[in-house]
Amino acid sequence: MAYWSVREELSQLNRLRRSYYELLRDDLDQFMLDHGLMMSYAGFLKEGKPYPFVEKRELKPRARIPSIEHESQNAFLVIFVEDTIPARYKKYIRFFDLNKTTKSNLLHNKTLPMPDNFDRNQKYIDSAHFYNFLKVLLPVDYALLIQRDPGSHLKNRYMLSHFHVRIDWPIAEAAEDMAQSLRYISKDLYEKGDQYAEVVQRKFFEYYGVPVMVGGRRTAAIVAAQYLKRIPCISTVYVGSSESRALLRISERGVAKSVLVPLSETEVQQVTTANSISAATFRKHYVVAREGRKAICLFRVSYAYTNHARPPDDGKLREINPDYNWLAVGQEHILPKPGVVKYPPLPFGWVYS
Repeated sequence: MAYWSVREELSQLNRLRRSYYELLRDDLDQFMLDHGLMMSYAGFLKEGKPYPFVEKRELKPRARIPSIEHESQNAFLVIFVEDTIPARYKKYIRFFDLNKTTKSNLLHNKTLPMPDNFDRNQKYIDSAHFYNFLKVLLPVDYALLIQRDPGSHLKNRYMLSHFHVRIDWPIAEAAEDMAQSLRYISKDLYEKGDQYAEVVQRKFFEYYGVPVMVGGRRTAAIVAAQYLKRIPCISTVYVGSSESRALLRISERGVAKSVLVPLSETEVQQVTTANSISAATFRKHYVVAREGRKAICLFRVSYAYTNHARPPDDGKLREINPDYNWLAVGQEHILPKPGVVKYPPLPFGWVYS
């Protein structure tokens, strides 16, 4: 059972809200690709460093990622919720008056370059200056929270409501919650012994497409994604990591990773031929940079859950097997450049090529 309702089950009012949320999320997706990947690439160039492209093996399920922190890669964590998070969840998602995006709170935070002419409307996603505001706050430690403004009942207005949002739900509880929903345990993480509990926790990381020993932001992201399933609406978690050099997006559609890839002339020809577009069109709308004869493009892989990572049809308890894969490569696409509206993502099987 999904924790959120599909459109057909929503009231007319909530259907409208869902449409608006998805429209805003499309925009946010574009911004995140630009900030997380293209701006990072520009940062490496500015410092005269070669960009550390992600290798194919790093995008395979259960892949190990080289544990090197790249300072020029933009790192961030953003949570975007379709509704408003109820106050009772503050115990584990720490959003208080103290970290609201008010002028006094922001000016009190010495690390933020806040302008003197601070406009309090810029925290609203429909404000002309919202993305500039978001860009200033993105390097902040912990997470940024964008949610529906609880004060605007008549119209759905979204705002960046809180910064410095800590995710304090223990990993063990998040793994327990996942394992219960997938029927690997009935009540308690340790009901089948310590070793079983350890396997469950490892599988929790695999379920969200990240290695077990990942850094703080990605761990916070997957714990937040699991915790937000308590709220009967959709939500999206974006995390940029200086280690993975990828933009990880977790939503009701599952897990997707976007990265920059250098394509050879042969690969470009394969893409253009398969999708019946000219080389000139591809260059103009899909190639974000060039390195020698290589075309640098945005590439997204969406992962599909195997039967082992879905609740069993009969609803019966089952045993976990650590050897079975929980994720498979689903769809792979070359993405158009952010801001290109006329051209769609192009299917391209790259990970196993």
